[in-house]
Amino acid sequence: MSIIQAIIIAIVEGITEFLPISSTGHMIITSSLMGIEKDEFTKLFEVAIQLGAILSVVVLYWKKFFDFSRWQFYIKLIIAVIPALVLGKLFSDKIDALLESPTTVAVSMLVGGIILLFIDNIFKRPTIKEESRISYGKGFVIGIWQCLAMIPGVSRSAASIIGGMQQKLTRSLAAEFSFFLAVPTMAAATGYKLLKAFQETPEMLKDKNNLIALGIGNVVAFVVAMLAIKFFISFLQRFGFKLFGWYRIIAGIVLLILIWQGVL
Repeated sequence: MSIIQAIIIAIVEGITEFLPISSTGHMIITSSLMGIEKDEFTKLFEVAIQLGAILSVVVLYWKKFFDFSRWQFYIKLIIAVIPALVLGKLFSDKIDALLESPTTVAVSMLVGGIILLFIDNIFKRPTIKEESRISYGKGFVIGIWQCLAMIPGVSRSAASIIGGMQQKLTRSLAAEFSFFLAVPTMAAATGYKLLKAFQETPEMLKDKNNLIALGIGNVVAFVVAMLAIKFFISFLQRFGFKLFGWYRIIAGIVLLILIWQGVL
């Protein structure tokens, strides 16, 4: 992977991480279109740079994130991240195998798009408008919904936001809680992948070019994600999910055609 390729993938990650269109799916397709070999470093890179994007949440929402008087907030995040930690550990190898499949991404994009077309009408009577009213049980359920994103193309953002709306949160509050939940989730995923790489292929992390690609990728993803978050919250409050649904449907169909033609 060249530095230019790393920057392009990081830009894709930063734009898509918080939109309900699947950052992992877009990175897989971007890598395939650029002809990047799906080796162990590429898999690590596509997970690790998500941490850069997630850290943008900490910066943008630092007052809320570091308000230690609201200790219940941290407990909710810990409870909500448990399902992803358990299932991620149990199915790590199968998840890695799915990361190699553009077909899985295409089908997930298409099905997820159809769901997003109707999601605003399904959950249109929210009753929870403040984070303080999110119970521990609701946080856990949202965490279970988030686990759907272990399938490439599903979108962690979409799964957790829909989970929040199913638990009666407003769209904006569900999106905000999804952003916060992403921090421990992706920190754990990145830490696990780095530890696994250090144990199994330490030479990969000693390669200077790999380290430079990871560093630049995280910085680029961080900057781009900050812009994407501001856009997404404003857009979601005004227009909902339907446009993202149509995008996913069109993208899914195009991807299936490209796969059928042997391009991917």
